[in-house]
Amino acid sequence: MKLVFVTKRGQTDQYLVLATTKLSLRPEEIIQMYGRRWQIECYFKVAKQYLQFDQTQIQSFDGLYGHLSMIMLSYDILALSQRENMDERTLDDLFYDYGRPLPDIEVAKALNWLLKTITGLGERFEMMAEVLDAIFDEFKRALPSSLAQLLGNAQ
Repeated sequence: MKLVFVTKRGQTDQYLVLATTKLSLRPEEIIQMYGRRWQIECYFKVAKQYLQFDQTQIQSFDGLYGHLSMIMLSYDILALSQRENMDERTLDDLFYDYGRPLPDIEVAKALNWLLKTITGLGERFEMMAEVLDAIFDEFKRALPSSLAQLLGNAQ
């Protein structure tokens, strides 16, 4: 028996063990084989839970064949719809990376950073500097006094 250990993304202490009796397969081939098998398992899960694959009282062969055909067609339509309406949140590790918690930062420091960054853009484009200064002055006047004081002290 050949074993392949696949670590969980981002956590080296957790892993999945894949096993096969085909000793001639490379680890990559074993992982691909299990990937294809997992697609089959997902099909059966959807077919049973949502498409009523196992909830039929049909007794004839033709009836069961027709029922199975309709379930497979329904699944194909759902799978095609899922592929065509790809959710960008699941692209590669992007959604995984954005799910990590951000470090705590005080509101005053965050606002101060934002103001400095945007002011830096205005300094690069001199014609925008006056407009940005006017916008920031109006923004600071609209802030609660306690936050405006913190913003002034955070510099």
